[in-house]
Amino acid sequence: MISFKYHFNQDLVELQASNWIGLEQVFVNGKRVSRKLNFGPKSEHEVQLHSGDPCKFQLFIDPNSEQMICRIYKQNRLITSIKQGKENLMQSRLLLQSVIIVMAVSSLGMLLVV
Repeated sequence: MISFKYHFNQDLVELQASNWIGLEQVFVNGKRVSRKLNFGPKSEHEVQLHSGDPCKFQLFIDPNSEQMICRIYKQNRLITSIKQGKENLMQSRLLLQSVIIVMAVSSLGMLLVV
């Protein structure tokens, strides 16, 4: 799971993206305001902040650096561009693979006992 967080004046916005199942979610102050499945190299979410101002998230992978980039716009003005490198993607994949292996070995162990 990859997470991008940003503080506006009174709002904490967060975009979470699963690099395995394609689920993307946007939260404003802990409340989910957008959710979609995406298996492509880019996506976009448009939400409203607590103040009623529009906020747009653009999520994409830079083909040159292989970094995941989240651009956040408020009232169609770029506020910030947050990057996460290839290492973060690899760490989350390794963690998920480890969990799957442990579960598979545990299941096999239970089958052998029965």
